[in-house]
Amino acid sequence: MRARDLTLTALFAALTAAGAFVKIPTPISSFSLQFLATALAGILLGGRLGALSQAAYVALGLVGLPIFTAGGGPQYILHPTFGFLLGLIPSAFIVGKIAEKSKKKIRLTLACLAGLGVLYLVGLPYMGLVINLYLGRAMSLGQILWGGMVLFLPGDAIKITAAVLVGERLGGRLPREHREKGIDK
Repeated sequence: MRARDLTLTALFAALTAAGAFVKIPTPISSFSLQFLATALAGILLGGRLGALSQAAYVALGLVGLPIFTAGGGPQYILHPTFGFLLGLIPSAFIVGKIAEKSKKKIRLTLACLAGLGVLYLVGLPYMGLVINLYLGRAMSLGQILWGGMVLFLPGDAIKITAAVLVGERLGGRLPREHREKGIDK
């Protein structure tokens, strides 16, 4: 891995950590900017490095750095929202793989929607399992969907719009021909 790739990967891990602490209130609920950083990592770094940046973020939080919204450490795997953190990794990969072909708005929008779908496919079942089995609180599928997804969809739309606009603008500025193949020159 080239030094530039390592630097960009670390930068997007740090941006995701910062995004965890930026809370934007809306009339329905507040949302963080983690998915925005994840989507941008995929768009700008590509699938492989985007996913690597998110894996680095999750790993740093699990070893104890307080970079998740409610702290950090290995015990965080028992937190209901940890599945969403795990979902950031394949989400960045999917966004990046779809966005690698074109930086046009429609393609970036579809990439972000696919990445968000993956995030919810990983995060919601994990949330349901932890709440129902570990915490022992009975929650229906409807309650999990409402509290873990529906309330956040307006914020998700804003994050996707921002990621598409920034990604379209900056997408051509970061060369990717060597990053994705891992070739040092």
